[in-house]
Amino acid sequence: MGNPLFQKAREAVMIAKQAANGKADTDLQHAIDVAKNALSSAYAHSSLAEKAQLHQFQQELDKLQ
Repeated sequence: MGNPLFQKAREAVMIAKQAANGKADTDLQHAIDVAKNALSSAYAHSSLAEKAQLHQFQQELDKLQ
């Protein structure tokens, strides 16, 4: 099944990206805040490979701000 915190972080980043493109019914800043929180939670409980991907997700979020 994988790491559920990692999955949640990936989904939260996807929602933030959709909000930035006007394709989600949520406030962009709220979506970014939720994604950052999910990334933080996932990072503490992830493998090295997952951490590398989480870092990429963080960079994607940084571009949205």
